[in-house]
Amino acid sequence: MNVTMIGLGPMGQAMVRAYLAAGHEVTVWNRTASRADGLVAEGAKHAATVSEALAANELVLLSLTDYQAMYDILAPTEDALRGKIVVNLSSDTPERTRVAAEWLAARGAEMIAGGIMVPAPVVGTEGSFVFYSGAQQTFERVEPALRVIGRPDYRGADPGLAQLYYQSLLDLFLTTLSAFLHSAALAGTAGVSAATLVPYATELLTLVQTSLDEAAKNVDGGSHPGDRANAKMMGATADHVLAASRDAGIDVALPAAVKEHYDRAVAAGHGRDSWTSLFEVLRSKA
Repeated sequence: MNVTMIGLGPMGQAMVRAYLAAGHEVTVWNRTASRADGLVAEGAKHAATVSEALAANELVLLSLTDYQAMYDILAPTEDALRGKIVVNLSSDTPERTRVAAEWLAARGAEMIAGGIMVPAPVVGTEGSFVFYSGAQQTFERVEPALRVIGRPDYRGADPGLAQLYYQSLLDLFLTTLSAFLHSAALAGTAGVSAATLVPYATELLTLVQTSLDEAAKNVDGGSHPGDRANAKMMGATADHVLAASRDAGIDVALPAAVKEHYDRAVAAGHGRDSWTSLFEVLRSKA
């Protein structure tokens, strides 16, 4: 299945190269036309306009900054969208994704939403996987082509589901990265290098990994037995991390946020419940 790729940032370029390596014909377009030069030298076809790019193939992949960029690029040539399958691999909120699917449907196109869960260098390798959502029949039609860039993981007909999974996991990913940098900043006040922390951090993250199954069981079951690490005890630890950070003179926003979660859980009566009881306060805005 031939492919049109709109958006040639690092991720878009990685996808184009994966398709070219798999023998697909690829037409490309980017607002900064020079980004296509290297890909054209490798075998891609360069469309001079968005209309030309859309006309080239039924399957159109978008790799843009956000969904607003989709409107900016496609709205001026919306008549060319009829009959297209648009796989939007840009990042945005689930609700904006649903609105985008309706916008495309009103113009005769079908949208499959996607969220690529790996960095650009991993795209097209065995380690790559991508969340998708949208009409199942449409997804199944293009699934063989989508498999080129990574293992397709279809989450359901609701267009917003792919972005819901994507943003939920990036929430975990980004917070974990910030936590490591904060711990490095704290240790660094005593001259400890970040490299020194890495083996300990790796071991600790393995411990976190072994805790996830039980945590998920508690969350899904709505029960938080606190016979081991209860919220009050863990909250005391959070308070110590915050105090140590404050004494060290480093930024305290992250540990303060964590402590506030435990404070809210304890105030809500979960002090003797498991630390997983934080879920009950995190699930609401209050």
